[in-house]
Amino acid sequence: MPQPDPAPEQSLAGSLSIRAATVADLPTLLHHRRMMWWDMGRRDEAALALMQQAAQRYFTAAVPEGSYRGFLAVDGSGNVLGGGGIVVSAWPGILGQPEPRRAMILNLYVEREHRRRGIARALMQAMIAWCRQNGFVTVGLHASDDGRPLYEQLGFKRTNEMALEL
Repeated sequence: MPQPDPAPEQSLAGSLSIRAATVADLPTLLHHRRMMWWDMGRRDEAALALMQQAAQRYFTAAVPEGSYRGFLAVDGSGNVLGGGGIVVSAWPGILGQPEPRRAMILNLYVEREHRRRGIARALMQAMIAWCRQNGFVTVGLHASDDGRPLYEQLGFKRTNEMALEL
């Protein structure tokens, strides 16, 4: 399966930009994933520790191979203010798309002190643009209650996906 193009660096308002995450950003990716769950009220430390161990193994392999595309919003000094990512996975066909793969956006997180400044929107717009540029006809995500209004403003629709906790 051909690898999609990397995330380009994009400039935001002021001195902000969005850049691709690298393996060197692993601590940041893990922090964002943990805090995303924490902010959704999932505060069981044992469960968070297991998730973090699995996420570390996942990101260590997926970032360099390109099946996870991380996007980081950084200020003029290089400080990461937020991030998100796209999982590109093999999939047995999507209507209207020639490649057997799908894209899922996840891990959208903005540090508390930088929220309500358009960073999440800019990250989402960059990830949606990347999906379009790389031939995806659809992109999915799982929405938290806090994120749902932004996603709906960007055109995301509810689907019939269900889950069973085992």
